[in-house]
Amino acid sequence: MKIENLTITLFKWEGIPTTRYGKQTGRFGGESQLGLVTVTTDEGVEGHAFLGSASRSAEYDAQALIDYLKPMVMGGDPTDRERLYDGLMMRVRNTGYRSIGAVDIALWDIGGKVAGLPLHRMIGSYRTSVRAYASSSVHPEPATYADEAAGFKAEGWTAYKIHPPTDPELDIRVCQAVREAVGDGFDVMLDSTWAYQYPEALRVGKAIEELDYHWYEDPLADDDIYGYVKLKQHLDIPILATEYSPGGFTAKYLWLTEKATDFLRGDVAVTGGITSLLKIAHLAEAFHMNLEVHHGGNSLNNVANLHVIMAIKNCEFFEVLLPSGAQKYGLVEEIEVDGDGLVHAFEAPGLGAKIDFDLIERNKVAVLE
Repeated sequence: MKIENLTITLFKWEGIPTTRYGKQTGRFGGESQLGLVTVTTDEGVEGHAFLGSASRSAEYDAQALIDYLKPMVMGGDPTDRERLYDGLMMRVRNTGYRSIGAVDIALWDIGGKVAGLPLHRMIGSYRTSVRAYASSSVHPEPATYADEAAGFKAEGWTAYKIHPPTDPELDIRVCQAVREAVGDGFDVMLDSTWAYQYPEALRVGKAIEELDYHWYEDPLADDDIYGYVKLKQHLDIPILATEYSPGGFTAKYLWLTEKATDFLRGDVAVTGGITSLLKIAHLAEAFHMNLEVHHGGNSLNNVANLHVIMAIKNCEFFEVLLPSGAQKYGLVEEIEVDGDGLVHAFEAPGLGAKIDFDLIERNKVAVLE
């Protein structure tokens, strides 16, 4: 089997609600573009992936993918994923991890379809369901967070994560209000989106320790290993870092050997696909540590994330980033959370998700070849 073609169909995503997750993310909304990446083989098997998100239009990455990554895979055997991944990573400076991740996911989709297996079973399944947590956008008042968290608890969810306003004192009040609203026995996390200096991070960390928060995510700059080492030495709450730490999966080892974090972080978009994410998961496992998978930025990336989560034991949650209108688009059936707060594995071959090809055709902007 050989790769015969690779194309990207850019399509409009309109009506995205105005959303913000922190200082680093900025405010976005309105319209974006996704790209349907299609890898075609000489035997007629197609693999798909989505490129882009509500906050980063696919148009920014699509042409580089065609120019630099398509030549790397053309004529290759799509089941030679490890060899192709190695070649794709050699072009990371020209394209970035999101583009590499999209090609890698499409290759995995082909592999699963050829094998007749969903990807999690092709990798080697560990489970078929996992707990979900609701992951907030930024709200102006503590009461808004408290009401939202209580609402998810009433629906059967078991965990909620705060993206706070990133003012330390206000953030502490938000965390207090949420804990009061949901009570004990409900997991709550804080993701401060790299917003604090060390003294602020320590003060907030001490406060949420007393509130029995489940983890403390990205309080310091993503390259501040020295600060994370100090913070971890002075806090008991688990630290979650490395979502956007510089470098690929091989750069994660330093965070482990320096004892700078309690968990590793990643997803198929920001790390470079399913292949990268599995490597990070196994690296974390060797240190008896979890890899907590970050939201993938689009619906099909989240399906790919979910397959990885089902195939590893060292991940506790699936992240559901809010609001759904800024996160779900392009599939006939989206990932949904059941009444027990769980999401379940896809069981059709490959990614196993039904892409809304009619929607893509109606909203098509261009096809890159």
